[in-house]
Amino acid sequence: MNRYLISLVAAAVAALTACGGSEKLAQPAAGSSAAPVAVKTQAVAARDWPETYEATGTVRARVPAVISSKLMAYVQQVVVQAGDHVREGQVLITMDARDLEAAVQRAEAARAEVQSAIPEADNAVAAAKAALDLAQTTHGRIQDLASKKSVSTQELDESSARLKGAQANYEMARSRRAQLNSKMAQVEQEIKSAHIMRGYAQIAAPFAGVVTARSVEPGSLAVPGAPMLTIEREGDYRLEASVDESRLPLARAGQPVEVSLDSLDRRFPARISEVVPAVDAASRTYIAKIELPAVAGVRSGMFGRAIFPVGSRKVIAIPSAALVERGQLQTVFVIENGAAHTRLVTTGRRSGDAVEVLSGLSDGESVAAPVPAALADGARVEVR
Repeated sequence: MNRYLISLVAAAVAALTACGGSEKLAQPAAGSSAAPVAVKTQAVAARDWPETYEATGTVRARVPAVISSKLMAYVQQVVVQAGDHVREGQVLITMDARDLEAAVQRAEAARAEVQSAIPEADNAVAAAKAALDLAQTTHGRIQDLASKKSVSTQELDESSARLKGAQANYEMARSRRAQLNSKMAQVEQEIKSAHIMRGYAQIAAPFAGVVTARSVEPGSLAVPGAPMLTIEREGDYRLEASVDESRLPLARAGQPVEVSLDSLDRRFPARISEVVPAVDAASRTYIAKIELPAVAGVRSGMFGRAIFPVGSRKVIAIPSAALVERGQLQTVFVIENGAAHTRLVTTGRRSGDAVEVLSGLSDGESVAAPVPAALADGARVEVR
């Protein structure tokens, strides 16, 4: 029985040994038949790398408008919310204008009263003119008769007095008519002023933009000068960057710079429009205002960076396509003796499609760029 068991164990061991040996023999055969991976290489070489200075700042609207009331009145309607887009001239807020409407009606009633008095004044002027003409004609005749001694001196004096009275009445009628003209002009100005005040009851958008803040509700009392809405002209923004006072020569009006907005993950060229010459005593910085191009998604309050060129230095750089990133690990495939070898690298800043390499590569080495999906550590490669 023991000999039988020993024979079975020996047979099993021999079979396992034979299987393992066959697998070991098969592995070199499979590896030797693998085709080389076609790759393109890029020589690692030192190159001029732009040296920059970054100033942080905040995006602001270049044309903000704080909407407030010129009247003290109750708000009836607010038709917009924060975030709404508005067009120029669109009515945003309507206030109670009943007392202003009454003022307009009073002014128009005063104009009607003056207009009704004008015909009477014109008739009075015409009557006074007719009486004056008659008095002048009569006085002329009396003077002729007086020269012939046909009338007494008393009659001549009475005729002269009547002429002066007629002249005074005519001038008085004309004066009253002129007063009506002045009164009409005054009433017209009052009507115009009343219409303007009534127009203040409807507040319209001064330009097309987006509502960024609302601090009024229907039923609240509007006070002159108190903010009600804030509107910003959309697509018209600038970055206000805080630049160290030691970097003053870098920022000049009209100078091109590069702007980076982290929230949009975008970089784009811009230009400095204004440099505030006063330095903040607390932070020792001054403000450079940088006009931003029309970029979708830009909003006031965003964090941004202004990148100023300050020169260049020699660094080792590789194409971005040569870099393989897995979590926090960054590697490249170095091509040596017809094979690819994985190499850990430490990278720095990026510029366009190039990446600065701080450690892990030496000048003169070759890396695969771009990296084929089938490329693995130790794989044979064919450089094309």
